[in-house]
Formats: sequence, C-alpha cells, structure tokens
Amino acid sequence: MINPKLPVILYGGDYNPEQWSGEVWKEDMRLFRLAGINLVNLGVFSWAKLQPAEDQYDFEWLDRIMDMLAENGIFVNLATPTAAQPAWMSRKYPEILPVDAMGRKRTHGKRVNFCPNSRKYREFSVNITRRLAERYRNHSALLMWHVANEYGTYCYCENCQRAFREWLKRRYHTIEELNQKWNLSFWGHTVYDWEDIVVPSDLNDDNKYYQPIMLDYLRFMTESNLECYLGEYQAIKKITPDLIVTTNISGHIKNLDQFRWAEHVDIVAWDNYPLPTDAPSTVAFKHDLMRGLKRGQSYMLAEQTPSSQNWQPYNLLKRPGVMRLLSYQAIAHGADTVLFFQLRASAAGVEKLHGAVISHVGHENTRVFQECAQLGRELKQLGKSVLDSRIHSEVAILFDWENWWAVELCSGPSRDLKYMDQVTQYYRLLYEQNISVDVVRPDDDLSPYKVVIAPLLYMVKPGVAGSIERFVGEGGTFLASFFSGMVDGNDRIFSGGAPGELRKVLGIWVEESDALFPSMRNSMVLKQPAGEEGREYECGLLCDIIHTETAKVLAVYGKDFYAGQPCFTVNQHGKGKAYYVGTEPEDSFLQDFMKSLCREKKIKAPIFVSKGVEVTQRWKEDQSYTFILNHGSTSAVIDLGEGDYWDLITESEKSGNVELEPKGVWILERK
Repeated sequence: MINPKLPVILYGGDYNPEQWSGEVWKEDMRLFRLAGINLVNLGVFSWAKLQPAEDQYDFEWLDRIMDMLAENGIFVNLATPTAAQPAWMSRKYPEILPVDAMGRKRTHGKRVNFCPNSRKYREFSVNITRRLAERYRNHSALLMWHVANEYGTYCYCENCQRAFREWLKRRYHTIEELNQKWNLSFWGHTVYDWEDIVVPSDLNDDNKYYQPIMLDYLRFMTESNLECYLGEYQAIKKITPDLIVTTNISGHIKNLDQFRWAEHVDIVAWDNYPLPTDAPSTVAFKHDLMRGLKRGQSYMLAEQTPSSQNWQPYNLLKRPGVMRLLSYQAIAHGADTVLFFQLRASAAGVEKLHGAVISHVGHENTRVFQECAQLGRELKQLGKSVLDSRIHSEVAILFDWENWWAVELCSGPSRDLKYMDQVTQYYRLLYEQNISVDVVRPDDDLSPYKVVIAPLLYMVKPGVAGSIERFVGEGGTFLASFFSGMVDGNDRIFSGGAPGELRKVLGIWVEESDALFPSMRNSMVLKQPAGEEGREYECGLLCDIIHTETAKVLAVYGKDFYAGQPCFTVNQHGKGKAYYVGTEPEDSFLQDFMKSLCREKKIKAPIFVSKGVEVTQRWKEDQSYTFILNHGSTSAVIDLGEGDYWDLITESEKSGNVELEPKGVWILERK
C-alpha cells in the first residue's frame, strides 16, 4: 500500500494548474470529483514558476492549489520540477546544458535537457527539492513524492568525460586492468594514461562502436542519471522519511538499466503508451517487466492516455472500452494505480493535442470523460480488495539490460538480431496459453520456478552460470536459445567458445553460427522423443552449428552443409533438464514445445478460455482474484467450471458458461 491515508487503487494523473486561472481550478475540482479522481501529480514542470530567479521563489500559487485539492478530498503526488530547468539557469550556467553525441552544445528548451554530471544542476535540483519538502512536509494533501520526469539524458561534454574517467578508475583501479578487460591491444587501442580515454561519441567511430567502451559508457550514464535522482531522493527522505518516493520510467527504455534504478525507488512507476498495433501480449510483457524490477512488488501505472496521443505517426483514438480494458490489464499484472497524462488538456505547446480526462471543450459531456468517470466509480467500488496482492508464477524469463546493450552493440552476426524480439517471442507463446510469467534478473533466486527461459543470453556475467546449474540440478527446467554464452560481462569471448560457462549445464559446444539472409530458410527435423519422428518446422535468422557432449539430440537441420547436425538438444543435469534451441524456429514449433513442457511440469492456466481472452491471478494470502479480459472484438463464452464466483466489478455472481462482451473485464473472487 502506497499510503494508508488512501487505501484504495489510486486514480488520477498529471495536473498542470499553472497553465490555468483560479476559476478553471474550481471547475476542475468539480470535474475531478465527478470522475472519481483521488490523486493528482502536481508540479512536474513548474520549476520556472516556482523559482523565477536564482534568489527568488514563488510558492503562493502552489499553496493555493494544494489547499484547494485538500478541501476537495483529493491527494497529491508532489513532483520535484527538475526535469526542466528555468531559462535563467541555462543562460547563467551554460555548463548545465548537455553536449550531444555529435559534439554540439544544446541550447535551452525541451525537457530533460541537462548534463547529468553538472554540479550546478545537481546543486540547484537538490535545493528546490529541499525547499518543497520543508514547505509541504505536513500538508494534509501530500501522499507521496515524484522526482523529476522520465530520466534518460546522455551527454558527452567535458564534465562527463572527466566523470567517466573517475568512474573507470573506481571500476578497474589500474590502467593495466582496463587495457586487459577492454582488450585494447586490438587495433592498437592501448591507453597509457587515464587522460587518453575519451567519451564514445560520434567524433570517434572507433570508440563509439568499440563494444567494451560503449558498454561501460552505458553503465556510467545509468549511474550518472541515478546520482541526480538520488540527490533529490535523499533530500526528501531526510525531511519526510515515511513517505513513498519514486520517479516515472518512460516505458521499458533501453538506455537506462532499470534493474539498477529499482534498488532506489520505493515503488516502480512507469508510463504505458502502446502503439495501436501492439498486441496485448506486448503490453502484458512490459507490465510483467515492471513488476519484475522489484521482484514481484506492486507497481504504479504512472501515465497512460485516456484517448489519443500526439507523438505517434498516426494517433488513433482509443476505441470505446479500450482505455478501461488497458487500465484493468495493468492492475491484472500488478499495478495498484491507474494514472493518466493528463487530467486537463494543455492550451498550447507540444502536447496540446495529447488526450486528457478533461478535453478542450472543458466539460463532462464527452465520451472520454464519461468512460473515465465510469472507471473511477468501478475502482472506488473495488476498495482495497486487490491492494498488495501478488502474482505467483511458475515460469520465469531472464532479462538483462546489459545483455540487451551488448547484443545490439555487437558487430555481427546479423543486423536483424534484436534482443527484445527474442524475449517477447517466448513470452508471447506463454501469454497465449495464459501461463503467468515473472521477468527476473539473471542473478535472481531461481528456486521458486519450475521453468526458466533465457532467450539470447549472449552475455553471461559472473555467478549466473552457477545459479543456473544449481536450479537445474535441483530439478528445474532451463531453456536457452541460440547465440547464448558468447561473452563475459566485459564483452570478451569465453575461452573455448560458446556457450561458455553454460557448456556444462547444456552439454553442448557451438562450432559456428550461420546468419541467414531474410529470404533464406532452413528446417528443423524432429527426432524421438521430441515429437513425431521426421516432422519438420521452418527456422531462420541464425543457425548455430552444434556438437553434443552429454546432451541428447531432439532435432537436426534439414538443409545446407550442416544438414543432419543438431539444432535442438536436451541435457540431463542432476534432477533437471536444460534445453538448447540453436536457431529461431517458427511459432508453431515453440507453441508445441511450450505446451508439452507445461504439461510435463504440471503448469496450467487458472481458467481455460478462447484465443483473445487474457486470464491472470493476483493472490492475497489464500484469496485469489482472477482477472478475465476480452481483448477481442466479439463476445467470448467463458467456462468457469464447477466453481462459483463473485465479480467485484459488476457485483454479481458468475458460474458455469458465461458470456463476456468485447473489451469486457471481470475480476472474480471465489465464493
């Protein structure tokens, strides 16, 4: 629970009253109450108004709106305004402005437009944060804190170069160790002094594309941005130690290691803006990834649009029922909030055409407002029933930001080798069976799971192979895919080749990897006991040429000079099994294999439903809450079996065969 002062699903979103007059504020209060809004994110981009000059502050307007919200029974997630520094600050202290990868100094404007290693920026950001905390620490409306907004600035200025060198000193200690770990004897890149190291910008293609350097710069920039956040976090905690502090993640962004960040937020908060073409499984994966950041804890849906967006190529309206469906999907995967950007549509600027609960017409007589109000009533009705409940999964997928970076920094074997594509392929095929999946770090405890899947585990960091060996040895089932076990944490090839430290558990070694053109296909020919002898499936993208040691061959390639060589193997290790899929198979192969694996391990969906219907469960002690969501455009008949259920949304009984309307949602409590 975020705060016992408000023990319900938090509902609301970003509010920017500084754009509007006091009369509009009063009308907004009426509309917020009508929509069931109980929380507003306040002050996200208000630094220029709060601090109009270096030695001048204006909190009077914020006092008034905080008081008005309190009078109307609405709580505040108070933001620090540090995602957009005032113009005077950029002008007076130009060191705050970042330098881009092409070496160009940015001018003032935009948001998140600061050098994360600027001492002046950090000084000013901590100062305004401390003043806000001191002023509002005892305000009745204050529920929690929201630091900055969507961190992710990369900078290549002299400040960053100096800080990068110091970071490398702490990591490697000596220049000799750095040369060894980065393998700088390659191409004569050897450095003799820390001053020889330059940031990997577009000014030097060797450095930009030299994987160990770039990999460390990505790590460094994660830490640099995190230090900005921590300065504000610590200032808040010193004054309001009992309040939750977070910052919002811009989706599953690639350029910051969010597992590292999760250690320092009290609750994960993320912004969900799916493309209209995104499959429900794509959105579900992102939710599960966010839940995995803090090892299964509930998270915040910090932003979504109630209708259209403004920044996509084609900003399709959310059709009736879709906003509600996506909101409940978030809750079904572990969210304890449903928040929007934005509550009132902006009058001008970049986001003036971005959807809002209150549109430009300014009243409640719109489709979007009525849908939001309906959802508000339903969430109020739910009360605290699902709060603090957890999802129990028997399957886990290993995910690693550093592995993501390393795979896609790699020069070869194929430009079509995309880490996220491989991860989501395996996830989707489990999702389509309504098998719950946890997304975990490679170094997490694997013992709670029956099956662990590691798609494209190219980088194997210290301790990971040992953890996998223990998991399999104790009876678990492990699945790795092609191009795994190639390099260590510094992107150095393992001695002895792939799969490196996974060789023992997988019982194989890989001689070569054939990267196929998009038009080229090979085939997988099954052998007993994998399935029907001789059955073929298409495969492509990459074909590992495998030699078995202790593993058994389950399928072989059907074509090319390596026809007849293994492409799918299983190795008995201790009490468990380790599978290796040495190519990218067609979906039907993985569908068949996943179904077989789940049957073998007695992993089942809570309720069997037709395609297009999603089923998840959240648990609180011995009480389950079963979410059934119909993503389809037609009604679906749900067979609830012999159980009797109570639907928390409609407050009605459900049993037997029941029809669920298109975009419909049930939350079922077993009677």
